[in-house]
Amino acid sequence: EAAARVKGKLRVVSSAGEPLNPEVIRWFAAHLAAPIHDHYGQTENGMMVNNHHGLKHPVRPGSAGFAMPGYRMVVLDEAGNELGPNQPGVLAVDIANSPLRWFDGYHQAETPAIAGGYYRTGDTVEYEPDGSVSFIGRADDVITSSGYRIGPFDVESALIEHPAVNEAAVVGVPDPQRTEIVKAFVVLAPAYKGSEALAEELGQHVKKRLSAHSYPREVEFVAELPKTPSGKIQRFLLRKAEVEKRKA
Repeated sequence: EAAARVKGKLRVVSSAGEPLNPEVIRWFAAHLAAPIHDHYGQTENGMMVNNHHGLKHPVRPGSAGFAMPGYRMVVLDEAGNELGPNQPGVLAVDIANSPLRWFDGYHQAETPAIAGGYYRTGDTVEYEPDGSVSFIGRADDVITSSGYRIGPFDVESALIEHPAVNEAAVVGVPDPQRTEIVKAFVVLAPAYKGSEALAEELGQHVKKRLSAHSYPREVEFVAELPKTPSGKIQRFLLRKAEVEKRKA
């Protein structure tokens, strides 16, 4: 009802903080008749990667967009080498070729985040062939299972497409055979109740949409997800609780 009052009155909508999953993008198109554009930035630097409203370029679901004009954004491997398209790595700013600003009194010393001429954001992404940036997850949120690197965003997006799921958060939990396994925390839609059968159904749902190594081997139904005041899911709290549970 609230959406109906503004449908057709918005030119474009912007979002940042958490990547937009396809279900949200479809909702905005259907209920508000307006595209919603994803953007990427940090408190320290502002918006560095955008689906620009004033520039003509393709807008692809799941993409944070293109580097802000004037910035040179790169993807680095663990050794600090720049990577090409379709190679996951850490998103970084080429300091010498970008308008980074330094606060008064800030010492430009080498740190884990600032080294070799780059500022590392701590987020895992990959470049697409068209030059846009696809977000995979915070570096510490990426799951390593049986040698595969799995971004929580793709798994969460697949889960949210199921009608039983209102919200989902995915983390890696320790496993002696696979290093980690994918575990999903799911907030159900009002008409559904958690059960082993539904957990299995959700796992198979993800497996069909992604791959055999990406589906959640464990599903826990919860009343709510831990979030920051701005609405970001605090996956690290879920991960910490799981580690402590397995130590007990």
